[in-house]
Amino acid sequence: MTARRSAALLAATALAAALTACAPTSAPTPSPTPTGFASEEEAFAAAEATYRAYVDALNQVDLSDPATFEPVFAITTGELNDIDRKSFSQLHADGAVVSGATKIVSITPLDHESTETRLAICLDVSAVELKDPDGNSLVQEDRPDLRAETATVERTPDGESKLASIGDGVDGSKCDE
Repeated sequence: MTARRSAALLAATALAAALTACAPTSAPTPSPTPTGFASEEEAFAAAEATYRAYVDALNQVDLSDPATFEPVFAITTGELNDIDRKSFSQLHADGAVVSGATKIVSITPLDHESTETRLAICLDVSAVELKDPDGNSLVQEDRPDLRAETATVERTPDGESKLASIGDGVDGSKCDE
């Protein structure tokens, strides 16, 4: 940092401190952490918004139209992005048809560390059907209507939140029925 920039920064800091001393007192505003979040609550809110966008994008997928896959790919990263790309490509090639919508029953914050935030999710997948071109169901007969998941959302260096992984519910957790 140049001496001129350091002096300007010091002057700005001194001015801000002087103005704060004259201003009415109020609760301090949290400053952003290196991940860009001012608080753990803000990190959880961003992670939840990312997961909700992912489910919304999934609900818009038309397996006969690969262009509808792109919003899903835009929200994911890493291994989950690879898995989604391979799965959608295979389902498209097989002529599979998906119908119905996944509904979010609940999202519960689990933990937040550095650039990762984990959520416990409960989904209602009872209306989702996946069929082959002949109309035969590709869904396991014993699939429960509610599905418990753990989602990990990562904060990218450019400040975006992306869904990095989805796994089974934490510690044997399940959705309340």
